[in-house]
Amino acid sequence: MSWQARLFDKPLRYVVKPLLARLIDPARAGRVDLFRRLLRRPPYLRHLVRPGGLHWISTGPCRGGAVILYFHGGGYVAGSPEGYLGPLGLLSGLAGIEVCAPRYRRAPRHVFPAAFEDARAAWDRLIAQGYAPGQIVLGGDSAGGGLALALLGALCRAGTPPRGAFAFSPWTDLALTGESLHLNAEADPVLPAGRLGEVAGLYLGGADPRDPRASALYGDFPGCPPVFLQYGAGEILRDDSTRMAARLRDFEAEVSEEARPDLPHVWQLFDGYLPEARESLEVTAAWLREVYDAAGEE
Repeated sequence: MSWQARLFDKPLRYVVKPLLARLIDPARAGRVDLFRRLLRRPPYLRHLVRPGGLHWISTGPCRGGAVILYFHGGGYVAGSPEGYLGPLGLLSGLAGIEVCAPRYRRAPRHVFPAAFEDARAAWDRLIAQGYAPGQIVLGGDSAGGGLALALLGALCRAGTPPRGAFAFSPWTDLALTGESLHLNAEADPVLPAGRLGEVAGLYLGGADPRDPRASALYGDFPGCPPVFLQYGAGEILRDDSTRMAARLRDFEAEVSEEARPDLPHVWQLFDGYLPEARESLEVTAAWLREVYDAAGEE
C-alpha cells in the first residue's frame, strides 16, 4: 500500500462514506457528477459522441477491429461517460484499443431492465457498425461491471459471446447475499453497507433481484470467453467478485483474478492520485492485449 493510498483513505473513510451513509435520497447522487472534475485526463485525449449515446474515447494509436464496450459505475443512479473520460482515455492509450462508453438510463426514473436494455442496444449498434462479437471486449466498474457481466451472460446464452470481459469491483448480486457485506462493513472505506439495499431497490423497482439481467451471479455462461476481475479484499462487494469467478468457472471459463488489500472501491479510476491506479490499469491493458493477440493466433 503506497503512502498516497494511506492518505487517500482518510477523506474517503471520514468524509465520503459518512456522507453516503447520511444521504437522504441516494438518487440525488445522480445529479452531481464529481468525477468530471476530479478524475484526471491524459494528454491527447480524443472524445467523440456518436448516434445512440455512444461515447468513443481514445488516446494515441489504436488497433483496428477491436473495441472495449465499457459501462460506467454509479449504483445505477449516478455516473456518466463524460465523468470517465480520464481513466478510459488512459486505459485506451495503455492497451492501444478504442473505448466505446454508452450512456444508459438510470434509476429511479428508469428502473430495471432499462439499463440492461440500453447495454444490449449498445452491443447491437456495434454489431450493426460492422464489429464481430469476437472483436468486442466488455468492461465496467461497480454497477457497470455487473451490467457488463449480465450482458456477457445474455450473449453467451445467445451463442454470440464477446472476445472477453473485465470488471473492476463488480456489483453482481442485487439480492445482497454475500458475507463480505457484513464482514467488511467496517473495513470498506467508501461504501456504507446499510444503504446498498435501498439503492438496489431503486434500480429493481420491485423486480426479482436474482434475475440474471440484474444480477449476473445468477446467470448461465455457456461458451464463456476469458474474464478478468479486479477487486479489493476489504470491500463489502468482495464476495460479488469471488463468487462470480466461481460461477464462471462452473462453465469452464478462463477467469483471472486480482485482489488488492487496503485499496478502496474502484481505485483504478484515480490515476494521478494513487500509483496503484496506474499499475492496475497497466495490468488490465496487458490482459486486453493478450486476449486480442490470442484471437489473432486462432
